Amino acid sequence: MLKQFLNLKLSQKLSPQQIQLMKLIQLPTQAFEQRLLEEMNENPALEAGKEEEYEADEFANEEYDDYDDAESDRIEADDINIDEYLSDDDTPDYKTQANNYSDDDQERETPFASPVSFHQDLINQLNTFILNDEEREIAEFLVGSIDDMGYIRRSIPDIVDDMAFTQGIYTDEATVEKMLHVIHELEPSGVGARDLQECLLLQLKHRTPTEYVELAIDIIENQFDAFTKKHYDKLLQKYNVSNEQLKKAVHEIERLNPKPGGAFTGNNKVTENVVPDFAIRIVDGELELTLNGRNAPSLHVSKDYQEMMQTYKDSRDKSTAQKDAVQFIKQKLDSAKWFIDAIRQRQETLYVTMNAIMHYQEEYFLDGDETKLKPMILKDIADMVGLDISTISRVANSKYVETPYGTKLIKEFFSEAMKNDQGEDVSTLEIKKILQNTIEEEDKKKPLPDDQLAEILKEKGYPIARRTIAKYREQLDIPVARMRKKM
Repeated sequence: MLKQFLNLKLSQKLSPQQIQLMKLIQLPTQAFEQRLLEEMNENPALEAGKEEEYEADEFANEEYDDYDDAESDRIEADDINIDEYLSDDDTPDYKTQANNYSDDDQERETPFASPVSFHQDLINQLNTFILNDEEREIAEFLVGSIDDMGYIRRSIPDIVDDMAFTQGIYTDEATVEKMLHVIHELEPSGVGARDLQECLLLQLKHRTPTEYVELAIDIIENQFDAFTKKHYDKLLQKYNVSNEQLKKAVHEIERLNPKPGGAFTGNNKVTENVVPDFAIRIVDGELELTLNGRNAPSLHVSKDYQEMMQTYKDSRDKSTAQKDAVQFIKQKLDSAKWFIDAIRQRQETLYVTMNAIMHYQEEYFLDGDETKLKPMILKDIADMVGLDISTISRVANSKYVETPYGTKLIKEFFSEAMKNDQGEDVSTLEIKKILQNTIEEEDKKKPLPDDQLAEILKEKGYPIARRTIAKYREQLDIPVARMRKKM
């Protein structure tokens, strides 16, 4: 039996230009500059710099043909209005209003750190050891087995088998173990360890021997479980030392790096400095917002391409080659005009979004007290500026703002609301800050468990469940009470 169903579906299809605009909005300053360079390399009709003789903007409100039109939609050269591309009123500069960007930032160069990768640095260190060909191959294979945190997470037998099957290197466990000792001599100290215990031991054994270092080595080697569980009473009894002696030995251990690879700035990638996309300053008690000038480049459409159009217009006999050329020129001019307009729209979107966030969180930006951050979700800002929530998200997730209290990722200002004991909406950021302050002020000899933290916050006017305390504590990267215990 056949059945017919009528299914109505409402959908919106974004044009290629709209998709490109959304991608531009999402880009932070450095990535935007790279995208700008790519566009200028690809489109010779787009040029940087100012042309003073041009002032008006003929193209700002004009509808352009899609420059990605298929061949079937090709516009005949005779149908192109050449005068449309020959106006003297071209657009030299799509900067927004002067108070929307900072001239101080306009020409500022941002330093890039391009360090050698973590693994390449280890290979370079191997070159200082005298090794035969087989040993070097094994050592380099071991370096390749080290993860970004600095550990080798595989057993020696597995490594022996893997080298045989994938590299054609036939060796034995004793030789691999010997080469592993070589790896353990590399910097940073602790690299190549197979677990945390070995990592800490390697670092301690590289330290200048002292009474407390020797005690620390013994503790990690023979009482590691008691140490990790912070059973200090058991350690005092085991080693028959004073509280002060044990405290100094524990301090030696706490100075060690449990992730030696993570401390290496390279970590297989280029490290870039964060460039603030906005700056907020307090001037005469008022907030002042500026957009980084590097987001407001001066661009214009090439005069050479316009002159090519003029040449085509003035020629009497228009050959097939000339008609093909004018199609190409039109495509590049349309693309350049669209890109310039997209940059203007990007600037306006960034500025109005951050301006709304700044005024919404005005109390915080005036004095830097994080407990004054109001509950704020994407919809709050979207309603204020009349933009889609997804657009606000693109701005917030990838942009930084320089404030008198440091450079902040914009999305950090967003938070859900919770009720206090007065029934008022308070930000989850405010609650996290109070939780953090409470933990910082606790007696480290007797750290507060989550249920006691919940009681303290309840007394402060924030009725939060114990499981919520645990969730916020984990988000703040604060360990459980037992791991916060100090001697």
